Amino acid sequence: MTQQSTTTTSGTITGAQSLIRSLEAAGTEHVFGIPGGAILPAYDPMMDSSMRHILVRHEQGAGHAAQGYAAASGRVGVCMATSGPGATNLVTPLADAHMDSVPLVAITGQVGASMIGTDAFQEADIRGITMPITKHNFLVTDPAEIPRAVAQAFHIASTGRPGPVLVDVAKSALTAQTTFTWPTDLGLPGYRPVTRPHAKQVREAARLILESRKPVLYVGGGTIRSNASAELLRLAEMTGIPVVTTLMALGAFPDSHPQHLGMPGMHGTVAAVAGLQKADLLITLGARFDDRVTGNLDSFAPGAKVIHADIDPAEIGKNRHADVPIVGDVREVLADLIVLLQAEADQGTTGDYEGWVDFLAGVKKTYPLGYDVPADGALSPQYVIERLGAIAGPDTIYTSGVGQHQMWAAHFVKYEKPRTWLNSGGLGTMGYSVPAAMGAKVACPDSTVWAIDGDGCFQMTNQELATCAINDIPIKVAIINNESLGMVRQWQTLFYEERYSNTDLHSKRVPDFVKLAEAYGCVGLACERPEDVDATIEKAMGINDMPVVVDFRVFRDAMVWPMVAAGTSNDDIKHARDLAPEFDEDELT
Repeated sequence: MTQQSTTTTSGTITGAQSLIRSLEAAGTEHVFGIPGGAILPAYDPMMDSSMRHILVRHEQGAGHAAQGYAAASGRVGVCMATSGPGATNLVTPLADAHMDSVPLVAITGQVGASMIGTDAFQEADIRGITMPITKHNFLVTDPAEIPRAVAQAFHIASTGRPGPVLVDVAKSALTAQTTFTWPTDLGLPGYRPVTRPHAKQVREAARLILESRKPVLYVGGGTIRSNASAELLRLAEMTGIPVVTTLMALGAFPDSHPQHLGMPGMHGTVAAVAGLQKADLLITLGARFDDRVTGNLDSFAPGAKVIHADIDPAEIGKNRHADVPIVGDVREVLADLIVLLQAEADQGTTGDYEGWVDFLAGVKKTYPLGYDVPADGALSPQYVIERLGAIAGPDTIYTSGVGQHQMWAAHFVKYEKPRTWLNSGGLGTMGYSVPAAMGAKVACPDSTVWAIDGDGCFQMTNQELATCAINDIPIKVAIINNESLGMVRQWQTLFYEERYSNTDLHSKRVPDFVKLAEAYGCVGLACERPEDVDATIEKAMGINDMPVVVDFRVFRDAMVWPMVAAGTSNDDIKHARDLAPEFDEDELT
């Protein structure tokens, strides 16, 4: 947050006016929200504000829109709701933002201070409810404390490891009289995020990098949050070390780069999984050794030492012992490493990774990403997403829901730039895609924004299409309609003897997505033949004055491969059903 000079209003104003001025002083330009009784006093002065308020149709949509806004722009996203059910509807996006380190400030109304704890109408202890899923939260009952609470909230949300902060303001504080004073001293003595890495630890990391023979750059979402993509590219090209990017880090390193092995983990590429499993050194940057990456932790990268750089000290050593722990901002860590390794190179000392690089290049060539084309001529979901990525291009921002379509979008769209791929990685929230696309489009109005969604996910938050249509937010939505809760159905196919309990959505009949789109004031299109895919996408790309929804009616039995079954070793990866890759271990010696 930009520090400003202390500003005090002459005369008194209401706490509600102070709240709106505080949001303006913190740099807020857009707010996603819905009014209600407890927050209503704040909505009156908002009419005179420079901020744009976007009236969503559900508070969950407000939270995800604020997430999309933040993830696409790097700025703090802001959402607003009333007390009770309005506030509790923000719980899912707050938990989502907490898992994925998204800078978010949620403003909620609360019943009057004298009524707190009486089970008053629409009272909920939202501070207590959200304490485990926010970086910090506040209950404000004194109107004089509103500016400081807002200033602190924005600072906490956007510094260190980013995350969500909730400010719950009692209605009595909003209606009371106060003066407005914007603080310069934030008064957070216990909050001092470490951004500069310790020089000794960076030197030790450089030593391990030069001594190793099979290193991998294991890149997590923190690399994008710290805006470190340029430094990552420089380090990778300077050393020649192979790179894997997690689901949250897609775009941090260009997919097209020859050193990129792809995404690791449960549905990672064979090359990325092999790279981590066979490595002797993991250079871990803003990643947290998530179970979807590691599989069975006991058998993950068994021969590798670990350099772990993260701004959050709680992540280091949490899941995997770090031989060289580095607490600091990834961008600063990379900058320091580059200086040290360049100095060594100038003295003639470089790492010897040639055999390792050749081995992984061979794995990548032998086991490329692919998919089977349905024998009956039905539409392949992977083909739809592959063509969408090719036609829309690398400058487009893509959001996704959660499930099969998310994994296909991760694999078959080529991400060349950071902040062009937004998804719910840690929490896995169905319904994320459409409101996140809305927020991203508000943050980046000159960018094309495609929401790649499943028919199940889409039906959780598609009411926000009305918000988009009314507020001139022309997102584009590709529904990968396989009539199923696709990923759950895939697990039923593989692990439950094809007993498809409650995964059939019948969504090629109900609802009619084209008519639904039109009812919401959008353009609705449908496509079910491979030969019509390009023309349909191009038609959608040509409509830029209103939202577009395309119902791609795809083959329902398509599966996501590669796959590591939950709880098993990454060594058990299958690149197709019942097909395991084979590596020549002699090539690694």
